[in-house]
Amino acid sequence: MNTIWIVLPILTVLMFELGLNLKWNDFKLFRNRPKPVIAGLVGQIILLPLIAYLLCWAMHLPPLFVIGFVLIACSPGGSSSNVFSMLAKGDVALSVSLTACSSIITMFTIPVVMGLVCSSTLGEAVDIHLPVGKLLMQNIVLMFVPIIIGIFVRKSFSNAADKIHKVLSKVAFPALILLASVFFIQNKQAIIDNFMQLGVAATLLLIFALLAGGLISRCIRLSGKERRTIIIEIGMQNAAQAIAVASSPFVFGNDIIAIPAIIYALMMNVVLLIYVGIVKRR
Repeated sequence: MNTIWIVLPILTVLMFELGLNLKWNDFKLFRNRPKPVIAGLVGQIILLPLIAYLLCWAMHLPPLFVIGFVLIACSPGGSSSNVFSMLAKGDVALSVSLTACSSIITMFTIPVVMGLVCSSTLGEAVDIHLPVGKLLMQNIVLMFVPIIIGIFVRKSFSNAADKIHKVLSKVAFPALILLASVFFIQNKQAIIDNFMQLGVAATLLLIFALLAGGLISRCIRLSGKERRTIIIEIGMQNAAQAIAVASSPFVFGNDIIAIPAIIYALMMNVVLLIYVGIVKRR
C-alpha cells in the first residue's frame, strides 16, 4: 500500500477541521497584538528550520534525514497546539491565530526553504530536486482550499460546523495513528536502524525549540501566558503536512525523507507533555 493515499486524505480532513475552528477574526490578532504573533511566526518559520539544519549538520546526519528534519521544522503548527496551550494555561486565542497564520504562510515559505536546501550540495549529494510549482499546487489543493471551505462552513452553517467538528475531532487522532502504523510497517527496518540517532536529534531539536521560544518571549517581554503559548507553537509541527510533502509522488516521492517527521511527531508529544506537566506543577 502506498502511504500517500492515506496521508493525503488525512491531511485534507485535518485542514478542513482546522478551518471549522477558525473565524476571520483569528487572522486579525496580528493587528491588535503584533508582538506575540510576530515572535511566534519568526520562531516557527525562520528559527526552527535554521536550528534543525545546524543540529543535523553537527550530528553528521545523512542528507535525506537532514532534508526530512528541515521539512518538519518548516511545516506549519499543528492544531493540537491549541489543546496543549489550554492545558498549559496559555493564551489559546494567540495559539489559534498562530496556527491559522502559519498554516497559510508556510504554504509559500516551505517551497522557498526546501528549495534552498535541495539546491545546495546536500540535495545534489542524493539527487533530490524540488518541483516548486507542484509543491505550491499541492499545498493549495490540500491545505488552503480545505481551510477556506472550513471557515465558510463555520461562518454560514455554525450548527452543522459544530456537529461535523465533533465527529472529526474523534476521528483525527486515530487516523494519524493509522498513518503512523502503516508507515512504520512499510519502513520498519529503516526506522529501527536509525531510531536512536533520529530520536536524539528530534528530542534535541524540540529542546532547542522550547529554549528559543522562551528566549524570544523574554527578550520582547511577553506575558507568562503568551510565553507558554509561543514555546508550544514553535515546538509543535504538522507532521501530516511534512509526510505529505516527503512521500507525495508530485513532490519528493521518498518515504525516507518522511521518517524524521514520524519520529519528531512521537517525541513532540512526549516532550511537550513533560513541559505542560512542569508548567502545571510550577
